[in-house]
Amino acid sequence: RFSLLLLNLEEYYFEQHTANHIINKDCKDERKFRGSLKICSKSIIFEPDDNIQPIIKIPLRDCSSIKAPEDNEASNPFTRNTPGGISVVCSQVFLIKERNVIAPYKTVRGRTEHLFQLDVAWKVGDVVQTLHQLYRASCLDKMGDQAAMITAILQSRLARTSFDKYRFQSISETLHMECKAEMVTPLVTNPGHVCVSDANLYFQPLNGYPKPVVQITLQNVCRIYKRRHGLMPLGLEVFCTENDLCSDIYLKFYNCQDRDEVYRLIAKYIENHIAEHTAESYVLQWQRGHISNYQYLLHLNNLADRSCNDLSQYPVFPWIIADYSSSVLDLTKPETFRDLSKPIGALNKERLDRLVKRYQEMPEPKFMYGSHYSSPGYVLFYLVRVAPEYMLCLQNGKFDHADRMFNSIAETWKNCLDGATDFKELIPEFYENDSSFLVNSLKLDLGKRQGGKMVEDVELPPWASGPDDFLQKCQEALESPYVSEHLHEWIDIIFGYKQKGSEAVAAHNVFHPLTYEGGVDLNSIMDPNEKVALLTQILEFGQTPKQLFTTPHPQRKIQKLKSLSRTSSHSTSIAESPVSPNEESFEDLTEESITLAWNNIAKLKLDTRCKIHKEAITGIAVTCNGSSVFTTSQDSTLKMFSRDSKTIQRSVSFSNMALSSCLILPGDTTVISSSWDNHIYFYSIAFGRQQDVLLGHDDAVSKICWRDGRLFSASWDSTVKVWHCVPGETLSNKKHHFELLAHLEHDVSVNTMDLNAANTILASGTKEGTISVWDVTTATVLHQFFLLFLLFASFFCTDSRHLLSTGEDCCFKVIDVQTGMLVSSVTTEEPQRCFKWDGNTILSGSQSGELLVWDLLGGKVTERIKGHTGAVMSMWMNEQCNSVITGGEDKQIMFWKLQY
Repeated sequence: RFSLLLLNLEEYYFEQHTANHIINKDCKDERKFRGSLKICSKSIIFEPDDNIQPIIKIPLRDCSSIKAPEDNEASNPFTRNTPGGISVVCSQVFLIKERNVIAPYKTVRGRTEHLFQLDVAWKVGDVVQTLHQLYRASCLDKMGDQAAMITAILQSRLARTSFDKYRFQSISETLHMECKAEMVTPLVTNPGHVCVSDANLYFQPLNGYPKPVVQITLQNVCRIYKRRHGLMPLGLEVFCTENDLCSDIYLKFYNCQDRDEVYRLIAKYIENHIAEHTAESYVLQWQRGHISNYQYLLHLNNLADRSCNDLSQYPVFPWIIADYSSSVLDLTKPETFRDLSKPIGALNKERLDRLVKRYQEMPEPKFMYGSHYSSPGYVLFYLVRVAPEYMLCLQNGKFDHADRMFNSIAETWKNCLDGATDFKELIPEFYENDSSFLVNSLKLDLGKRQGGKMVEDVELPPWASGPDDFLQKCQEALESPYVSEHLHEWIDIIFGYKQKGSEAVAAHNVFHPLTYEGGVDLNSIMDPNEKVALLTQILEFGQTPKQLFTTPHPQRKIQKLKSLSRTSSHSTSIAESPVSPNEESFEDLTEESITLAWNNIAKLKLDTRCKIHKEAITGIAVTCNGSSVFTTSQDSTLKMFSRDSKTIQRSVSFSNMALSSCLILPGDTTVISSSWDNHIYFYSIAFGRQQDVLLGHDDAVSKICWRDGRLFSASWDSTVKVWHCVPGETLSNKKHHFELLAHLEHDVSVNTMDLNAANTILASGTKEGTISVWDVTTATVLHQFFLLFLLFASFFCTDSRHLLSTGEDCCFKVIDVQTGMLVSSVTTEEPQRCFKWDGNTILSGSQSGELLVWDLLGGKVTERIKGHTGAVMSMWMNEQCNSVITGGEDKQIMFWKLQY
């Protein structure tokens, strides 16, 4: 019975635990109900196994106490003898689907205490900690602060997980890409991991709901569309059919680069199976009668970002018929039809005059209509009988007032003509074959109207003998000669040149500026509360379709228009949006391209150099898009350098001690810097301030790494520590939570460390030349090597089989990780302070400032590249291995590009 629709809008479902709900503990009338406890970002939900019992929803903001029984509470009869128990005290509870009946939620007000006993008792601590964290978020005053804190919690959870490769359909599948995303369904988004292989598209929900993994076979994909979701170009919709209105999966990504890369991979795979179309390419087909009016409108909606999975951008179809009183529908009379040259708001002249007068007196930005023609509320107004849970979700557990329900076709049309704020168009279902949305087949109690009549089936016009006949006649009207000759006028208003600008004003077709594509740039809004308010407004108000035409749409005028039945129109192909050449510009991260880069690494050319510090540069980190470079230095500063403007944008000093390294957390929101003052500093990029600090060591911190939500720190205090780190929310007083997971002891100061690709093995190097290889999961040493010289750097090869180290002894040493054997040693003329390697070739930064390219198997230098005037202290390389940044003792950073 549980569904994500039981959550609030913009709420996430995190995890579930099998549990018992105990009522009246240790009393005569004690009752115990078995079920599932759901932890959500704004509520606790308990779904009993017994369908007769209601689902219990407890808003976190209404809780006064959430705790696990402590030892000193053994005398409390409510929690005694309840291992795995969680006590929740709240002031309000919602009861949902009692006796498994879909109905408005029942609200129980007043102090109540609930005891949930988890089957797995040892998880209680983690669950309570999670609930406390979410409770703090729910209690923040501003919605933007709440959303930001919950987003941070969500991103932390996503960062600690990855796609389960055991879910691949075949062991021979090759992974092309993995990233974080959310699966979009109406009113709901579900976060998880997207994975694209050479055969399948996968989505694995973080919470495992509604199933562990969603799999789409790429060979079955027929159409893909890029979507605008929440005013941002982040959506991607995939169809495995030519004709269906609803897609197989709709994904929302956290950045457009991931969205475009997934699109590219799928489009590249299916480009030989599908034909590409633009809006213009359908015009000719429509004009010549090859596709029906219905199907043409469906194509235009698809190309204009309209989707059945996004109720704020649901496909929009026109009111066609204006006669709902005659006993016979005459499709040969023009007066039977609505004037398609005008928007709904302009059909009634008296109402229009009032709206125009108000518009003329209104200050900028002006708009003519206070509501839109398509919005989530209007869509569910029509569909409440088949989608009641969606309306309950949208309206906080309530149906609309009975007199405002979709009671009658004629009443609804009259209100659209005369109502002061009602300008809604129709939805595709009015021209489909399924009439269930007109019938209360679920026997829902939708309320009683003022006259005492219950809300039941939709009242149909006299000319319709029943729901199916009504839809059939609507289809006939849509495909009639009159509509075929005038539909272009409606297209001009909704999708065309009368949608914006002076033509829209002349056509009385002006809506609120926020509803138009490009009406607001969310990236420019720094206040999270303002951003959330805008998104909420758009969700409720609706959005104008993407403009497809900027010139008048041609008319469909066919002398003998052949009859297009519903069957034929549904069997005609719906093609997909095109793949533009510029959408192929994203880097190919395949092994072949990386191998090609390494084969040509000697062709690195200096692009830019900048002196940005007062002392030697010790660390380099770069944002995902490559636009910003963060550096640390022995001058104690962290600097942010813009690659585009070649200027320093920020300079931060945490103390008067040197900084030793830096990294950027996933999502490009936080920079972490390690310092000689024993601290690790967290700096918020978005808000430009120190976010938190970790005093984790007793001496200087020499190196930090971040993998899968864990922070690894090496120090001169002879330890490497592993921390579980939950990022704090910069908009509240919430600090990072640090939990020490492992403490790896050494005999002397640790200078360097690295982790293998699986993050299961760590290599550390000390000032006395000892390399230790650790099993991270057990915190035990697997191998030790005594090289007897200060180590500068150690890195695993990409296959994690070998470890390469260099130090003061002027040698590169390669160690087999599995056997602990030294398998290669290459002598260098001078110490190499930093390097990158691919298993065969090494790019190193030398003590003298040169960049050297080494043939590791041949044991020789193949290229010397003039660089810094002092030692090369740090080196960064991008994933494609064709861009390098070095930082030197000469206080400069140098940008290098590979030129084939």
